[in-house]
Amino acid sequence: MENNNDVVTITEAIKVISVKRAMIDHSTFEDVSAKNLKITDANLSDMEIEGAQLGGAYIHNIGMPPAGHPFYDPDARQRPLKFEDCDLNGSSIVNCNLSGVNIIGCNIKGLMINGIAVEDLLK
Repeated sequence: MENNNDVVTITEAIKVISVKRAMIDHSTFEDVSAKNLKITDANLSDMEIEGAQLGGAYIHNIGMPPAGHPFYDPDARQRPLKFEDCDLNGSSIVNCNLSGVNIIGCNIKGLMINGIAVEDLLK
């Protein structure tokens, strides 16, 4: 590529794309299949996922860079995430910091926290 502003367009193709140490800010993926896609060591701030099927997705080690990481900043704070109109039934949230989390207007039937039915606690 000649400069940092080149646009790569892939249309109606079957490809395996390997991207390393690249800035792909403001990229758009529309009507794509990305099964078995793996994203590691990435800054996905302000990313939006809409109308996607994430069944079987494994999302882990999400947050600010840990101590020892080149971009670690002890004063940095994780900005909040927003899940809206998502079907998370049957999902697990394990060993996560949920301090300050708001659950608003959600179906909580069967929602358990450490084996305790939340619905029963709210009666």
